Order: sequence, then structure tokens, then C-alpha cells
Amino acid sequence: MSEVRGEPGSGTEAGTRFFCTAGRGLEPFLMREVRARLAATEVEYISGKVFFTTCSDLNMLKKLKSAERLFLLIKKQFPLISSVSKGKLLNEMQRLINEDPGSWLNAISIWKNLLELDAKKEKLSQRDDNQLKRKVGENEIIIAKKLKIEQMQKIEENRDCQLEKQIEEETLEQRDFTTKSENFQEEEFRNDIEKAIDTHNQKDLTFRVSCRCSGTIGKALTAQEVGRVIGIAIMKHFGWKADLRNPKLEIFIHLNDVYSVMGIPVFRVPLASRAYIKTAGLRSTIAWAMASLADIKAGAFVLDPMCGLGTILLEAAKEWPDVYYVGADVSDSQLLGTWDNLKAAGLEDKIELLKVSVIELPLPSESVDIIISDIPFGKKFKLGKDIKSILQEMERVLHVGGTIVLLLSEDHHRRLTDCKESSIPLNSKDSHTDEPGIKKCLNPEEKTGASKIVSTSFEARNHEFLDRMSPFGSLVPVECYKVSLGKTDAFICKYEKSHSSGL
Repeated sequence: MSEVRGEPGSGTEAGTRFFCTAGRGLEPFLMREVRARLAATEVEYISGKVFFTTCSDLNMLKKLKSAERLFLLIKKQFPLISSVSKGKLLNEMQRLINEDPGSWLNAISIWKNLLELDAKKEKLSQRDDNQLKRKVGENEIIIAKKLKIEQMQKIEENRDCQLEKQIEEETLEQRDFTTKSENFQEEEFRNDIEKAIDTHNQKDLTFRVSCRCSGTIGKALTAQEVGRVIGIAIMKHFGWKADLRNPKLEIFIHLNDVYSVMGIPVFRVPLASRAYIKTAGLRSTIAWAMASLADIKAGAFVLDPMCGLGTILLEAAKEWPDVYYVGADVSDSQLLGTWDNLKAAGLEDKIELLKVSVIELPLPSESVDIIISDIPFGKKFKLGKDIKSILQEMERVLHVGGTIVLLLSEDHHRRLTDCKESSIPLNSKDSHTDEPGIKKCLNPEEKTGASKIVSTSFEARNHEFLDRMSPFGSLVPVECYKVSLGKTDAFICKYEKSHSSGL
């Protein structure tokens, strides 16, 4: 079987090969982000995953906002042949390990190196912080003693020499203690590194296999069967021990009719789980993608007139802090939830909240630079034709050249475009537009051109989509992406105000 491996490389000059999972439709956002944030190369995608090479460390990788989870790539290849018998299919799975153990060992080595390097940097950072605190403490002691000297000088001039001598002796003793303490910390730090190196060479690695099977493979075998076969093969070949509860290493395997991917989760907690969001509203990855599409610049006035729990504003303020943010909503409970989120994220002074209706905004005409909003939909929110009234008020307060980014349901989008046939299945199961991109991504002979072709695929669909969209008033459609919200789909749409609306 012809195989394509994402060679992890050494992790230095060549860079390391990773992949991220992404919500359906967010692949173009993630591709742009890894290029901009990580200076990534060889950026490719298959549905729900983006592959890339980067020299960035774990601290930079943690900053990815449009990804769900991050994995170190072990190998990526064409799908297993599902038409064979179950026994032969299980043998094919064992060959994923037995025929190419080098890629597995190489990935494990890089994984350990990444963790050790991150641990060293954290130790150094802690040591620097401790030194800074110690210096501040020393300065405070010196200042206090100087004040004491001045007071004593006024009372007893004759004791000046004795006091100064005493202070010098204490300072020398303190410096001697500080030097000994620093030497002790450095020795401990070296011991930690030596322990990490010893662990690196040990063979008592514990692991767990997490599997996901779909398509005909999923019908032929369960994820448990695949995990058992892969686990036994790993134990026999490498001598590692299985531990389902608290393993040192987790191995992720996804098998379907298009590809077979194996990787190692870099972080236990998904990147999409934001520690600074207390109560989740809109999916954080969707919120960040919307904010990134708005091209926010320092000093801008950004408004979310239907802010809900404030997820969009939180994501925007974390990424682009030097901006004036305003969130509005008619619901007291939603605004209270937003306020709790702002306090938890430490952004109370960054975002102003208003209790107003979206169709009666207390703002002057053409006063806002950017509007980003998730237009509510579902059984609880039946806006119907009110969607046009909402957009008219947004259009009024937006200045000429300003940007609006909206998350719209399929029904809202149809109403805005006045075209019932505008809901093109960009990434739906009935659409085959992804197939060329997938083939290019997995074809070893055309690997270098994959990134350009994939990007072109997204752009072509975007232009085709925009051609079906009619402008509304002074708002001209610029970009549109169909994304998955789990049980339903929605559209991230970007508009620009071309001229004064006269409202």
C-alpha cells in the first residue's frame, strides 16, 4: 500500500509535524491561523483535520484558538481495504505498527523532547520569578534599614559607625545565604534534568489507545476491537505496558474510508476548552473564527448588539486587547452571565455592557467600526422577518467601510439573500468538492502543491457562494463559510458597508 507519513523530523531545523482537529467548516480559519501564529509550512487539510509543520514550542502551540485538539503526527496513510475479511483487516491494522516501527519511535522521542523542553523552560521561568521576588525583598530590607539609620542619626550621632558596620555585616551574610540558595536551586534543577533524561531512556512507558472508526471500517469493526488489536501489537513490538486509567501516553487512531491517521495528543485538555470562560455560550472556536474574520485593529470600536453570554467579545478581547468593546442584550440573565464571565476572565475594564434592544441601539449613526454577532435561532428564537430590521439597525450605526460578521442559521441566511437556493452544501455529505483537496493532501507525489490547491478549493466555493448572495442595502457580502454547530449547521458571513445608508 502506498503510504504518506508526516515525518515528524527532529523538531529543530526541519520542524515537527502536527495535526489539529477542527469543527467542520473551520479548516480554512485554522489553516490561516497556523501560518500566521506559528509560521507553519506544509499546511494541508482533510475534512475535520489540518496538518502542518512548525518549529514552535508548546507555549506557542497552546495559543491556537480555532483548533479543537492538537496532536503530534505519527503517520498518515491511505485507508485500509475494508472489503477483505475481518481477519485480514485485523492483520492490516497490526501492520500499521509492525511494518514501520521507526515512525512510532521517532514520534515518541519527539513527544518526550517537547515535554522535557517545556519543563525546563517552566523551571527557568520559576527561578527567574523567585530571583526577582528575592531582589525586591532585599531592596525593601535595605530601604527599611536606611530609614532606621536616619532615625538613629538624629538621636545618637555617636552610633552611626556601629550601625553602618552592623548593616554591612548583615548584607554580607544575606548575600552569602543568597549565593548558597541559588547554587542549591541550580543543583536541584540539574538533578531534575538528569531524572528526565533517565526517564527518557526507560522502557516502562504506559499507554492507552483511543480509536475512532467511521464509514465501512466502522461497520466492519468497533472502536474497542481496533483499540485491542493495536494495543496488543504495540505491547508485543515495543514492550510498553497498557494502562487504561492513568497512562503516560495516549495514542489516537482515526480510521475511515478516506484516510488512516495516528497521533499523540500533546495536551490532555482540549485547546477549545478555555480556562478563562466560566459559563460557555457559543462554541469558543466559532467565536474566535468570527472575530478573526473581522480584521480587528487597535483603537477600533467593536459592538456585539446581541452578546448573550459574551463569548465573542471574550475571545476578541483576549486576542486584540487594545480595542473599545461594547456588548448589548435585552436579557438581564444573559447580561449577568456575561458579567460573571468578564470577571472570571479579568476583562471587566475592557468590555462595556448595555441593556438595550438590537433594533433600538442608543448609538449615533455611523459610529461603530466593527459589529460581530451571533443572531439567535432555534425554537426559542423565532425572529422571522425581524432579521431584516435587526440588520438595518446594525447598518445604521456602522460607518462606511466598516465590517459586520454574523453567525446566521440557514433560514436567516435565505431571508437575507432572498434566494431559497442559496444554501449550498459546502461541506455536506452530498457535496464532493472536498475530494480533490483530500486526494492532493494524501498524494505523496503532489505533496508540495497540496496547500495551494486546498486553499483554492475553499476560495472557489466561497466565490461561488457569494455570487448567489444579493447585497442588502449598503452592506456588500465579502466572505461566507458554512460551519457545523454540532446538531445543526450555520453560516459565518462577512459584510462591508459600501456607502452611507441614509438611515
